[in-house]
Amino acid sequence: MTSRTGFFVLSGVLALVALLCVGEGVQLIATGKPLGIGMGLCAFVIPVVGLWFLRQTVRFGRDSERLARELEAEGGLPVDELKRTDGGRIDRASADAVFARRKAEAEAAPGDWRVFFRLAVAYADAGDVPRARRTMQHAIRLHRTTATTGTTITKPARSNA
Repeated sequence: MTSRTGFFVLSGVLALVALLCVGEGVQLIATGKPLGIGMGLCAFVIPVVGLWFLRQTVRFGRDSERLARELEAEGGLPVDELKRTDGGRIDRASADAVFARRKAEAEAAPGDWRVFFRLAVAYADAGDVPRARRTMQHAIRLHRTTATTGTTITKPARSNA
């Protein structure tokens, strides 16, 4: 299953759960008892949180794809230079070498969203998905800042590496 297919399946499940929560919330409120009303109101919060999370995920994916298209048009997408095992897995030493190079590029140009995009890809290749996501979010913020104001941010992404 591709990640896009998985996303749509999980989005459908989230919509179904949201409908069930709202239905249960209405039934609990209809009891007229204070505890039922309180629990019913809480049942309305679950879909709101789920839909907010879904919105954030869609926005992140859309923004990441937009940056990738722009970088591809510039000819700046990272080239897959990683060595792989016979089973197709990325060689750890190869990923570490590429990561070190990408991190040095990001430290040298802290206001360039392009280097942070490539650093996020290197984090993902190294298997560090949370840092990859944070770094991609930083690249998106840098892109928004440079696109709207024409200036750059000099504060680099927070990293524990």
